[in-house]
Amino acid sequence: MSQVWVWRRIYRWVPAGVLVLAVGLDLLARHWVSTAPLLAVAPVVAAPVLEPPTIIAVGVAAMAAQAGLAYSNGTFGPQSGIGTQLTLVAITALAVGLNRTLRSHHASADKARHAAQVAQQAVLPTPPERTGGLQVAARYVPADETALIGGDLYVVQETPYGVRAMIGDVRGKGLSAIAVVSADIGAFRYAADHCADLPTVVETLEETLVREGERQGGLEQAEGFTTALLVEFSPDLEQVRLVNRGHPAPLLLDPAGRARVLEPAREAPPLGITTLGSWASPVETYDLPPGGTLLCFTDGVTEARDRSGTFYQPAERISQMLDAYRRNTGYPAEPPTVLDFLVTDVHRHSSGPAQDDQALLALTRPARRSDLLTPGASPLAS
Repeated sequence: MSQVWVWRRIYRWVPAGVLVLAVGLDLLARHWVSTAPLLAVAPVVAAPVLEPPTIIAVGVAAMAAQAGLAYSNGTFGPQSGIGTQLTLVAITALAVGLNRTLRSHHASADKARHAAQVAQQAVLPTPPERTGGLQVAARYVPADETALIGGDLYVVQETPYGVRAMIGDVRGKGLSAIAVVSADIGAFRYAADHCADLPTVVETLEETLVREGERQGGLEQAEGFTTALLVEFSPDLEQVRLVNRGHPAPLLLDPAGRARVLEPAREAPPLGITTLGSWASPVETYDLPPGGTLLCFTDGVTEARDRSGTFYQPAERISQMLDAYRRNTGYPAEPPTVLDFLVTDVHRHSSGPAQDDQALLALTRPARRSDLLTPGASPLAS
């Protein structure tokens, strides 16, 4: 049950509360105060959540209450009686009109949100839960809840060379960033199927970003770039190969949930920065044990801060959460659960909504049955 739904259920009773409050105050104060203005509030507060017939019923109830109170006080006359009644009629009609306007705006917003969801699925489709023997989970958490997609991206693809994936973060916001995201994903999908090694995939992406910058011109041509982590799994899933171009280091989780940060041995700049010239893309290889998970994310996770300005520490936090989960259940967390834990914990750390877009990707080699039943697991091999 969402908080919005609960709030709407509670708010539906506010007009009745206003009527009761107005009548109570009038009976207590009698000649000292007039509650007619408060009665006029009831139809207005009903406008955002109630149906037009119910709003009219609230208006009629307000008119009846005002007439009854005025008669009991002996003040019902042309000014305080009939005039007030006409005012309540006008306010009720205004509330009905406001209700229709709000419903029209909500319908337009729903259509726009639906269009954004369709665009998100077209530009950034959700990866299948299983690809090439891997268990896959992905999450996208926009900093702006009204924008379902921004400058972060992920893509997973089974290729003739094994499962390949990319997670990245485009410089900038808005439509120009989404255009670069689309170009990045399209270039990766083509290169992943046709290039024999990751450095060649990187070269193809570099060329695509340069051409996209030339098409957009201006600041995008001079300063446009994409931080990216490219991933390739061996056909037997025993090894994972990485190329990191200016992206936050991923985590390698063993079956027990212990995290190892895969920092690149040599730093490399983001893709598309032509002012730095050509740059080597060293490939680093790591063993992936059964039940191991490669956990990737964008800087919306690593740069989330709490109120004191402390950055979020994903390696430390996820290890604690997965250890607790395993001790409580006896089983390792599935990839979707891992990402749910991380998204929730980042939200808790930053004490509010996402400060930047967050893209997360979990790629898990299925565990042997013995790994699932063994409380401990061997550490990761380097």
